[in-house]
Amino acid sequence: MAALLIATLMCAHAKAPASTTPRVMVFGDSLSAAYGIQAGQGWVALMAAALKSDGVEVINASISGETTRGGMARIKTDLAQHRPTHVLIALGANDGLRGLPVADTRKNLQAIVDAVKLADAWPVLIGIQIPPNYGPDYTSQFAAIYSSLAKAQKIPLVPFLLDGIADNLDFFQADRLHPTAEAQPKILQNVLPVLARAMKPAKTAAR
Repeated sequence: MAALLIATLMCAHAKAPASTTPRVMVFGDSLSAAYGIQAGQGWVALMAAALKSDGVEVINASISGETTRGGMARIKTDLAQHRPTHVLIALGANDGLRGLPVADTRKNLQAIVDAVKLADAWPVLIGIQIPPNYGPDYTSQFAAIYSSLAKAQKIPLVPFLLDGIADNLDFFQADRLHPTAEAQPKILQNVLPVLARAMKPAKTAAR
């Protein structure tokens, strides 16, 4: 899978206007910031290592504890600093855990997507789900934010960052919120296929 991604990244290189080389910025929270494990063990670091030899840069602009509101406040600064060609938007978990209004979370994510597009970068939305103990209505409405926004904006979507992991406590640290080092390669495999498709020239040209 990594080899396929590298090939599509390099093929799409000429289509990406914001940088002379493919540059992927991961814009997330503790789930992307390698919370509780060594930085090099996180899925973003694993992605960077897999793509480095082919000249693809991966920047981790994730901050533990970040909300979509915080992300909205800093997205323009991070875009100007790092000048990515593609941005993986992986925010919302902390909104959900705090029970923040679904409408506000969607509005903030929309603003982040808009900022990414305005910077001539390609957004990829990464979905988050929250535990069922928040109630079926809030849980389902929260999960629907990502699919509805991705559909409305016609942008690639990773349906659920922790797919295949969330229902197995062996993949989580003692807090039962943050994945272990062993889970990180599995998380990466949830992201890689979608990122590869996002890098295809036919997809980006149709944006």
